[in-house]
Order: sequence, then C-alpha cells, then structure tokens
Amino acid sequence: MSGTISFTKMSGSGNDFILIDNRQAVVPGESAPELARTICRRKTSVGADGLILIEDDGEVDFSWGFFNADGSTAEMCGNGARCAARFAYLLGICGSRLAFRTLAGIIRAEVLDRRVKVQLTAPRHLRLDEVLDLEGRHVAVQAVNTGVPHAVFLLDGQRELEHQDVVGQGRRVRFHDHFAPAGTNVNFVAVVGPRSLAVRTYERGVEDETLACGTGATAAALVAAARGLVEPPVTIHTRGGEILTIYFPAGSALPDEVYLEGEVRVVYQGRLWREALESLALPG
Repeated sequence: MSGTISFTKMSGSGNDFILIDNRQAVVPGESAPELARTICRRKTSVGADGLILIEDDGEVDFSWGFFNADGSTAEMCGNGARCAARFAYLLGICGSRLAFRTLAGIIRAEVLDRRVKVQLTAPRHLRLDEVLDLEGRHVAVQAVNTGVPHAVFLLDGQRELEHQDVVGQGRRVRFHDHFAPAGTNVNFVAVVGPRSLAVRTYERGVEDETLACGTGATAAALVAAARGLVEPPVTIHTRGGEILTIYFPAGSALPDEVYLEGEVRVVYQGRLWREALESLALPG
C-alpha cells in the first residue's frame, strides 16, 4: 500500500510502545517528534507511551531514537529497551544477545523468548532524605538517576500507596524547582516483603501515571536497598499487575551492574495510512 508506514505495537509490563524499523529512514529525524505526538495519542491514533525508531549503527547491533508521547526525547527507558531488544531480535537484526546505543549509553540485553533482560547504565546521583517544600509542607524525597532522573517517595504500606494522588502529587514534583530544568519522573513505593516492592510511577514526557516504568522500578529498588528495606534481587509489583525483577549486587548504594528483567509482548502489527500522517513532512 503506497505511502504507508509499517509498525509494531508492543507492551513491556504495561508500558506500551510503537516500534518502527527505520533503517531505511522512512521517518526523517526532523519529523520524529511530531510523529510521536500524532500517533501516540490515544483514541485518535494508535496510542502509546512512546515511539521507538530502530536505526543502523556501525559499532553495535543498532541504535534507537526514543520519543515520549509528547514528542520529547528521553535518554533511556527500561521497558522500552526491553521491547526494542525483542523487536530487533524478531526482525533478525541481532541474535538473542545484543547491544544497542541510547542517549544514556550502550545497553546490553538478552532475549529469553518472551522475557527480556537488559543491563542498564550504571546509576548515579543517589541523594537520600532531601527535604522538598510542597505547597508549604516539607517532605522527604529520595532521588537517583537510572538512565533518567527519578524521585522516590517511600510510603507507609500498600494502603497509603493505593490512595496516593499519583497524578496530582507527581505533577507537582515533576515540575518542582528542585528538579529544574530537566524535571524528574516520580515514584511512590511501598515495601511488601524483604525482596519485594509495589510501585506507582508518574512519568515525565507521558505526563500521567503509567502501568509500569522500568527505570522507575530500578530507582525504587536501589533507594529501598540503600535504606536497608530490601535485598536484591528485588521483585517489583507494577500498577498493571505484572512483575519486574531488578538484579544488582548487595552492599553497594550505586552498583556498577544493574539488570532489569520482565515479559515483553507483541500486541499487533499494522500500517499507518497517509491520512493518519497528513500533517507530517514524511517522504513518499
């Protein structure tokens, strides 16, 4: 069908993405942000948390262009990385062990059928018990960068987590001067066992609560471990009901090696028609 673009819809533990094989430059770089804003809209288009473009790379298996639903770029996305790895494997771009380039650095991954395990970039900038002024209230917040910046609030059990105003509180923290100018993702965390957490996340760029966040799950696990609340490996109960597992060596607040593992599902494949893209400057 002339003038259409093939895509695959995938879900990584509730985070959903539109993936396009862009090795033939069917989407020029300057059009990618607007394409993300257009096709990630729910109800009027495909709908997703983000757009991933798979590109050629001369040194590793491939590189990606990652765009949030609002068209902004992100240095890294853990669940998006797992989807990209399985997508490239299914296309025959790489084997079951692979490496690809992101703005956060080289990501290594292993595809285990429908489960994918990725080695994230080394975490940095761990900050514990910082005081944040939220509309006259002083609250303790933890922060760490797991490829992208994350704020973490440790709550008093699952009941408090269930009743948390994730969108309202998340938005206030995401745009808080303390995290300017880049802003931050915001995670609300309850300890449910010696190796288990429940996490809800407000994602920067999506500007809403998502069903899961890989880098957010990792940030929650690292912060909780640094506070002595859990030991690795840490299982994360996501809002979407699926389980992520975070692996890292015990005893180090900022370990060099951190792995994220969970299931990746292919939802469907399709073609974007020109009428869905008519506002974009695409070739053809």
